[in-house]
Amino acid sequence: MMTILFTVITYIIYRISKKIYGKWAIPFFHPLLIAPILLIVLIFLTHVSANQYLKDSQLLTHLLGPATIAFAVPIYKNLKIVKKYLGTIILSITTGTLVAIFSTFVLSKMFHLNPDFITSIIPRSITTPIAIEVSKEIGGLPTLTTVFVILTGVIGGMVGPMVIKWLSIKTPIARGLALGMGAHGAGTNKAMEYGENEATFSSLAMIFAAWITLIWGALLIPGMMKIHLIF
Repeated sequence: MMTILFTVITYIIYRISKKIYGKWAIPFFHPLLIAPILLIVLIFLTHVSANQYLKDSQLLTHLLGPATIAFAVPIYKNLKIVKKYLGTIILSITTGTLVAIFSTFVLSKMFHLNPDFITSIIPRSITTPIAIEVSKEIGGLPTLTTVFVILTGVIGGMVGPMVIKWLSIKTPIARGLALGMGAHGAGTNKAMEYGENEATFSSLAMIFAAWITLIWGALLIPGMMKIHLIF
């Protein structure tokens, strides 16, 4: 009963957040920011523990699996585009994932963060379902990873269009790949405002970034965590 109740409450709060953002399209009213804040307030007022909430809302968490599999759909629908620009997509996204991983690692070391924190935030630049799996694989904390994935998406969705305008990026493939790589789901949502082509390439960027980061999670990140930088 509690599982159904918390699932419904979470869904309703998210829908309310969407309506708020639809009426006042201010970045700080983004559903990925407003919904968690409202849930935290609700949990605090009802004296429900965070662990209890996570347990009773696990139905939504289980949906991340089908959501991950569904990534195959846009690739299949845009197979011709993928084949045409495959080299560009792979080169761009591979570079983007490496920049995201190394910049996070170096900045974390500069601020002397502990290893658990670093492994939790390294997968921040990919979509949540895959980021959680990468986090588990490299010894991170999935809950903390989720927080930074959301922050990365929201901030990227805010800053991305400004960077695109500042750099005068005109082509749909460049806009889409930049937003998808830099802000995954939130970036793809923003890419839809530019047009269908941008949204397509953003979706592809988000998918390829997740796949490539999975590879780095097995081959690169474990060894990188043994590196000691002096600042």
